[in-house]
Amino acid sequence: MSGIFNRVRYALLSDNKLAKYLKYAIGEIVLVVIGILIALQINTWNQQRVASEEQSKILANLSSEFRQNRKEIAQVIAMNDRCMETGRFIMSLIGAHDSIIKSINTDSLLFQGFEYAQFNPSENALSDLLQSGRLNLITNNYLKSLLYQWSRAKKGVEDQFSGLDDKIEDDLVPYLTDNYALKDVDSYGRLGWRTPSKLKIDKSKIFRDIKYENLMDDMLYRLSGYSIELKKMDAIFKAIIQETEKLDKT
Repeated sequence: MSGIFNRVRYALLSDNKLAKYLKYAIGEIVLVVIGILIALQINTWNQQRVASEEQSKILANLSSEFRQNRKEIAQVIAMNDRCMETGRFIMSLIGAHDSIIKSINTDSLLFQGFEYAQFNPSENALSDLLQSGRLNLITNNYLKSLLYQWSRAKKGVEDQFSGLDDKIEDDLVPYLTDNYALKDVDSYGRLGWRTPSKLKIDKSKIFRDIKYENLMDDMLYRLSGYSIELKKMDAIFKAIIQETEKLDKT
Protein backbone atom coordinates (compact mmCIF):
# COMPACT_ATOMS: atom_id res chain seq x y z
CA MET A 1 0.00 0.00 0.00
CA SER A 2 2.82 2.43 0.88
CA GLY A 3 4.37 1.64 -2.53
CA ILE A 4 1.21 2.81 -4.30
CA PHE A 5 1.18 6.08 -2.30
CA ASN A 6 4.84 6.67 -3.14
CA ARG A 7 4.27 6.15 -6.90
CA VAL A 8 1.26 8.50 -6.91
CA ARG A 9 3.23 11.09 -4.93
CA TYR A 10 6.17 10.88 -7.35
CA ALA A 11 3.90 11.19 -10.42
CA LEU A 12 2.22 14.31 -9.09
CA LEU A 13 5.51 15.99 -8.24
CA SER A 14 6.96 15.08 -11.65
CA ASP A 15 4.08 16.76 -13.45
CA ASN A 16 4.45 19.88 -11.26
CA LYS A 17 0.93 19.48 -10.11
CA LEU A 18 1.59 20.97 -6.66
CA ALA A 19 -2.03 21.76 -5.89
CA LYS A 20 -3.11 18.21 -6.61
CA TYR A 21 -0.20 16.89 -4.58
CA LEU A 22 -1.17 19.01 -1.60
CA LYS A 23 -4.73 17.76 -1.80
CA TYR A 24 -3.43 14.21 -2.05
CA ALA A 25 -1.08 14.73 0.90
CA ILE A 26 -3.84 16.19 3.02
CA GLY A 27 -6.07 13.28 2.08
CA GLU A 28 -3.33 10.87 3.05
CA ILE A 29 -2.93 12.60 6.41
CA VAL A 30 -6.69 12.48 6.97
CA LEU A 31 -6.71 8.75 6.24
CA VAL A 32 -3.86 8.19 8.70
CA VAL A 33 -5.64 10.23 11.39
CA ILE A 34 -8.88 8.37 10.79
CA GLY A 35 -6.99 5.08 11.09
CA ILE A 36 -5.45 6.19 14.38
CA LEU A 37 -8.83 7.33 15.72
CA ILE A 38 -10.43 4.03 14.74
CA ALA A 39 -7.60 2.12 16.44
CA LEU A 40 -7.98 4.25 19.58
CA GLN A 41 -11.74 3.72 19.57
CA ILE A 42 -11.34 -0.04 19.20
CA ASN A 43 -8.83 -0.01 22.06
CA THR A 44 -11.26 2.02 24.17
CA TRP A 45 -14.08 -0.39 23.40
CA ASN A 46 -11.87 -3.32 24.38
CA GLN A 47 -10.88 -1.63 27.64
CA GLN A 48 -14.51 -0.85 28.42
CA ARG A 49 -15.52 -4.44 27.64
CA VAL A 50 -12.80 -5.84 29.90
CA ALA A 51 -13.72 -3.38 32.67
CA SER A 52 -17.41 -4.27 32.29
CA GLU A 53 -16.66 -8.00 32.50
CA GLU A 54 -14.45 -7.43 35.55
CA GLN A 55 -17.14 -5.33 37.23
CA SER A 56 -19.70 -8.10 36.58
CA LYS A 57 -17.40 -10.60 38.31
CA ILE A 58 -16.90 -8.22 41.23
CA LEU A 59 -20.66 -7.65 41.58
CA ALA A 60 -21.34 -11.40 41.46
CA ASN A 61 -18.72 -12.10 44.15
CA LEU A 62 -20.02 -9.33 46.39
CA SER A 63 -23.62 -10.45 45.97
CA SER A 64 -22.72 -14.07 46.79
CA GLU A 65 -20.66 -13.11 49.85
CA PHE A 66 -23.23 -10.75 51.30
CA ARG A 67 -26.06 -13.21 50.66
CA GLN A 68 -24.19 -15.76 52.78
CA ASN A 69 -23.47 -13.14 55.42
CA ARG A 70 -27.14 -12.24 55.54
CA LYS A 71 -28.13 -15.86 56.16
CA GLU A 72 -25.66 -16.11 59.01
CA ILE A 73 -26.54 -12.78 60.59
CA ALA A 74 -30.22 -13.79 60.60
CA GLN A 75 -29.31 -16.82 62.73
CA VAL A 76 -27.23 -14.69 65.11
CA ILE A 77 -30.01 -12.10 65.47
CA ALA A 78 -32.58 -14.83 66.19
CA MET A 79 -30.30 -16.43 68.78
CA ASN A 80 -29.65 -13.11 70.51
CA ASP A 81 -33.37 -12.27 70.48
CA ARG A 82 -34.07 -15.56 72.30
CA CYS A 83 -31.33 -14.72 74.78
CA MET A 84 -32.90 -11.29 75.33
CA GLU A 85 -36.32 -12.86 75.87
CA THR A 86 -34.87 -15.27 78.43
CA GLY A 87 -33.06 -12.42 80.17
CA ARG A 88 -36.27 -10.42 80.45
CA PHE A 89 -37.99 -13.45 81.99
CA ILE A 90 -35.14 -13.80 84.49
CA MET A 91 -35.57 -10.14 85.40
CA SER A 92 -39.28 -10.74 86.02
CA LEU A 93 -38.38 -13.43 88.58
CA ILE A 94 -36.10 -11.21 90.64
CA GLY A 95 -37.96 -10.35 93.84
CA ALA A 96 -40.67 -12.95 93.15
CA HIS A 97 -41.88 -15.34 95.86
CA ASP A 98 -39.66 -18.38 96.50
CA SER A 99 -42.51 -20.73 95.60
CA ILE A 100 -42.61 -19.29 92.07
CA ILE A 101 -38.84 -19.51 91.62
CA LYS A 102 -38.67 -23.08 92.92
CA SER A 103 -41.35 -24.13 90.44
CA ILE A 104 -39.05 -23.14 87.55
CA ASN A 105 -35.97 -24.94 86.24
CA THR A 106 -33.57 -22.06 86.89
CA ASP A 107 -30.56 -24.14 85.78
CA SER A 108 -31.94 -24.37 82.24
CA LEU A 109 -33.08 -20.75 82.39
CA LEU A 110 -29.62 -19.45 83.28
CA PHE A 111 -28.05 -21.59 80.56
CA GLN A 112 -30.38 -20.11 77.95
CA GLY A 113 -29.58 -16.66 79.28
CA PHE A 114 -25.97 -17.11 78.15
CA GLU A 115 -26.86 -18.34 74.66
CA TYR A 116 -25.90 -15.20 72.77
CA ALA A 117 -23.82 -15.46 69.60
CA GLN A 118 -20.95 -13.64 67.96
CA PHE A 119 -21.21 -12.69 64.29
CA ASN A 120 -18.10 -13.34 62.20
CA PRO A 121 -18.87 -12.18 58.66
CA SER A 122 -17.02 -13.27 55.55
CA GLU A 123 -15.24 -10.36 53.88
CA ASN A 124 -12.91 -12.08 51.43
CA ALA A 125 -14.45 -10.52 48.31
CA LEU A 126 -14.40 -7.00 49.74
CA SER A 127 -10.89 -7.33 51.20
CA ASP A 128 -9.56 -8.57 47.86
CA LEU A 129 -11.27 -5.65 46.15
CA LEU A 130 -9.72 -3.09 48.48
CA GLN A 131 -6.25 -4.63 48.58
CA SER A 132 -6.03 -5.01 44.81
CA GLY A 133 -7.10 -1.41 44.19
CA ARG A 134 -9.97 -2.56 41.96
CA LEU A 135 -12.63 -0.68 43.89
CA ASN A 136 -12.47 2.02 41.20
CA LEU A 137 -13.91 -0.54 38.74
CA ILE A 138 -17.24 -0.10 40.54
CA THR A 139 -18.73 2.93 38.84
CA ASN A 140 -21.78 3.25 41.10
CA ASN A 141 -21.08 5.72 43.91
CA TYR A 142 -24.05 4.54 45.98
CA LEU A 143 -22.69 0.98 46.07
CA LYS A 144 -19.26 2.28 47.05
CA SER A 145 -20.90 4.25 49.86
CA LEU A 146 -22.70 1.12 51.07
CA LEU A 147 -19.42 -0.82 51.13
CA TYR A 148 -17.80 1.89 53.27
CA GLN A 149 -20.87 1.88 55.54
CA TRP A 150 -20.46 -1.88 55.95
CA SER A 151 -16.87 -1.42 57.11
CA ARG A 152 -17.99 1.11 59.74
CA ALA A 153 -20.93 -1.09 60.79
CA LYS A 154 -18.59 -4.04 61.26
CA LYS A 155 -16.55 -2.01 63.76
CA GLY A 156 -19.73 -1.03 65.61
CA VAL A 157 -20.84 -4.66 65.88
CA GLU A 158 -17.41 -5.78 67.09
CA ASP A 159 -17.28 -3.05 69.75
CA GLN A 160 -20.76 -3.86 71.05
CA PHE A 161 -20.05 -7.59 71.21
CA SER A 162 -16.74 -7.00 72.97
CA GLY A 163 -18.46 -4.87 75.63
CA LEU A 164 -21.15 -7.52 76.14
CA ASP A 165 -18.74 -10.44 76.26
CA ASP A 166 -16.34 -8.68 78.63
CA LYS A 167 -19.17 -7.76 81.00
CA ILE A 168 -20.37 -11.36 81.19
CA GLU A 169 -16.89 -12.84 81.60
CA ASP A 170 -15.63 -10.22 84.05
CA ASP A 171 -18.72 -9.66 86.21
CA LEU A 172 -21.68 -11.98 85.68
CA VAL A 173 -19.84 -15.31 85.52
CA PRO A 174 -17.69 -14.54 88.60
CA TYR A 175 -20.87 -13.57 90.48
CA LEU A 176 -22.60 -16.82 89.58
CA THR A 177 -19.41 -18.71 90.40
CA ASP A 178 -19.72 -17.45 93.99
CA ASN A 179 -23.51 -17.73 94.30
CA TYR A 180 -24.79 -20.57 92.10
CA ALA A 181 -23.95 -24.13 91.04
CA LEU A 182 -22.49 -23.67 87.56
CA LYS A 183 -22.18 -27.44 87.18
CA ASP A 184 -25.98 -27.62 87.13
CA VAL A 185 -26.15 -24.88 84.49
CA ASP A 186 -23.46 -26.59 82.38
CA SER A 187 -25.43 -29.85 82.42
CA TYR A 188 -27.45 -28.25 79.57
CA GLY A 189 -24.32 -27.42 77.58
CA ARG A 190 -21.52 -29.40 75.99
CA LEU A 191 -20.30 -30.75 79.35
CA GLY A 192 -23.64 -32.51 79.78
CA TRP A 193 -23.25 -33.39 83.46
CA ARG A 194 -25.63 -36.24 84.33
CA THR A 195 -25.62 -35.61 88.07
CA PRO A 196 -26.17 -32.26 89.80
CA SER A 197 -23.76 -30.61 92.18
CA LYS A 198 -23.60 -32.41 95.55
CA LEU A 199 -23.00 -29.16 97.36
CA LYS A 200 -25.83 -27.50 99.23
CA ILE A 201 -26.70 -24.11 97.80
CA ASP A 202 -29.78 -21.91 97.86
CA LYS A 203 -30.34 -21.27 94.16
CA SER A 204 -33.19 -18.85 94.80
CA LYS A 205 -30.81 -16.52 96.67
CA ILE A 206 -29.64 -14.71 93.56
CA PHE A 207 -33.25 -13.74 92.80
CA ARG A 208 -33.30 -11.79 96.03
CA ASP A 209 -30.02 -9.97 95.39
CA ILE A 210 -29.93 -6.45 93.96
CA LYS A 211 -26.43 -7.10 92.66
CA TYR A 212 -27.70 -9.87 90.40
CA GLU A 213 -30.52 -7.66 89.18
CA ASN A 214 -28.04 -4.91 88.33
CA LEU A 215 -25.70 -7.31 86.57
CA MET A 216 -28.54 -8.72 84.49
CA ASP A 217 -29.83 -5.26 83.68
CA ASP A 218 -26.38 -4.20 82.47
CA MET A 219 -25.98 -7.37 80.43
CA LEU A 220 -29.36 -6.91 78.73
CA TYR A 221 -28.56 -3.28 78.00
CA ARG A 222 -25.37 -4.32 76.23
CA LEU A 223 -27.11 -7.19 74.45
CA SER A 224 -29.74 -4.74 73.23
CA GLY A 225 -27.03 -2.45 71.84
CA TYR A 226 -25.38 -5.39 70.12
CA SER A 227 -28.68 -6.45 68.55
CA ILE A 228 -29.33 -2.93 67.29
CA GLU A 229 -25.95 -2.84 65.55
CA LEU A 230 -26.54 -6.27 64.03
CA LYS A 231 -29.87 -5.15 62.58
CA LYS A 232 -28.25 -2.02 61.14
CA MET A 233 -25.66 -4.24 59.49
CA ASP A 234 -28.36 -6.53 58.11
CA ALA A 235 -30.05 -3.51 56.49
CA ILE A 236 -26.74 -2.62 54.81
CA PHE A 237 -26.36 -6.22 53.60
CA LYS A 238 -29.83 -6.06 52.07
CA ALA A 239 -29.07 -2.77 50.30
CA ILE A 240 -25.74 -4.07 48.94
CA ILE A 241 -27.38 -7.22 47.56
CA GLN A 242 -30.16 -5.23 45.90
CA GLU A 243 -27.71 -2.76 44.38
CA THR A 244 -25.30 -5.39 43.04
CA GLU A 245 -28.15 -7.29 41.41
CA LYS A 246 -29.60 -4.11 39.89
CA LEU A 247 -26.23 -3.07 38.47
CA ASP A 248 -25.51 -6.55 37.12
CA LYS A 249 -28.71 -6.39 35.06
CA THR A 250 -27.85 -3.04 33.44
